[in-house]
Amino acid sequence: MRLRRRTTQQARVVLQAASLLLGYPDDRLLADLPVIEAAVGELPAGPARDRLTAFLAHLRATPLRELQEHYVSVLDRRRRCSLYLTWWTDGETRRRGLSLARLKELYRSHGRELDPGELPDFLPVVLEFGATVDLERGLELLSGHRAGLELLRLALSDLGSPYASPVEAVCSLLPGPSPADEAQARALARTGPPLEGVGLAGYGSTGAAALGETADLGPTSLLPSGARR
Repeated sequence: MRLRRRTTQQARVVLQAASLLLGYPDDRLLADLPVIEAAVGELPAGPARDRLTAFLAHLRATPLRELQEHYVSVLDRRRRCSLYLTWWTDGETRRRGLSLARLKELYRSHGRELDPGELPDFLPVVLEFGATVDLERGLELLSGHRAGLELLRLALSDLGSPYASPVEAVCSLLPGPSPADEAQARALARTGPPLEGVGLAGYGSTGAAALGETADLGPTSLLPSGARR
């Protein structure tokens, strides 16, 4: 996915802004808002700028404690709103452990070392990699997880969560979903990611047990409104 120089810089801004905005909201994020707003304001008119601007306005208008409570209740505790990309494709299986190891090695080969406790498939981490290290490879990673991104976007939209906006901004950079992406999304919506629950030592877990979530059925709950049969 090759982009012209001007378009390349714009894509980097979208990815970096979305990476910051999809992280846990804290005082540091609020302090960074003027810089993010200035960068987003220089983007050309279009879906990415519109979605990011709308979310920035939400951050400005909402008390920090309320922002934090929403983040935890939606992005931390709802399986179908998981920000961990390999969870959508690999679930809690040995395969996910291998996927995480490959991502970690990719980052290391580009000189990017993860912070302690940071998982390589966490969406803000992938976005930062694309924005600051290798844009083309970052966009390829996102495109490779398009089905999961689409289900995440649908889940957030169904919940009326403002966090749908930065995800939509990211999706606007990617080509339209391919037939294979749509088929994978339909399959995920019907069955959810595979489950095995072993082989993830050292990589953390985003399953129901780790999130303290038992009632949320994950992407299967999107089927009525978000998945075409």
